[in-house]
Amino acid sequence: MLLNFDRLGGWKWILVGITGLTAAFLVLPIVFIAALSFGSSQWLIFPPPAWTLKWYEAFFADPRWLEAAGTSFYIAAIVTVLSVLIGLVASFGLVRGRFIGKEGLRALFLTPMILPVVVLAVALYAFFLRIGLNGTVTGFVIAHLVVALPFSILSITNALEGFDKSIEDAAVLCGASPLEAKLRITLPSISHGLFSAAVFSFLTSWDEVVLAIFMASPTLQTLPVKIWATLRQDLTPVIAAASTLLIVITIALMLLVALLRKGLKS
Repeated sequence: MLLNFDRLGGWKWILVGITGLTAAFLVLPIVFIAALSFGSSQWLIFPPPAWTLKWYEAFFADPRWLEAAGTSFYIAAIVTVLSVLIGLVASFGLVRGRFIGKEGLRALFLTPMILPVVVLAVALYAFFLRIGLNGTVTGFVIAHLVVALPFSILSITNALEGFDKSIEDAAVLCGASPLEAKLRITLPSISHGLFSAAVFSFLTSWDEVVLAIFMASPTLQTLPVKIWATLRQDLTPVIAAASTLLIVITIALMLLVALLRKGLKS
């Protein structure tokens, strides 16, 4: 190997130190907000004077918080299904199709990942106001689908490009219809890409706050919007509890994806 960690001498400790500082920079805010959620003070004070679970009890006892969490889950579930289905069809076209402008179309699909979210939010807000979709579940789903779809296309496209199409062709030669070959051979073989697409689509919708703020109404709010609105009015530790639950679900799904990839490699 050109670079062996054990042969770096004193440099390896510098690398370890930089890695540790980077990890701390990323993890400490999460630890900080989680600690605040267990604090006994009615204000966001660190370090907490004592420990308690009353803010989680307040979260689950308040129907407004539960409604916001349910709305987030409902919208994220719809976005996940639509994102995977549309991403699957688009990925087949991008990988198997032969037409002029295919690479340009691929770049267009990935534009929402590059475009600032606030620019996209303002554009969608102005358009949805005109057609009456602002403050509706449909408007939320379409807006979140715009930013979730690139993750599905990336995941499924990579899986399809790594799949040996000759296996599907062999199934057709053995008597299966093209559709049956795709359903029974191709889709199971790219299931890891479909799963990754579903998880990332769900998390994109679940965590999205900028688009959600523009799409929300007084009667329809997702959990990130509820956290933001409450934060502007009151610095209650219930916000920390809600944020911690949001983070826990996100981390759990990310770990699930990591375990799936590890299982596939082994």
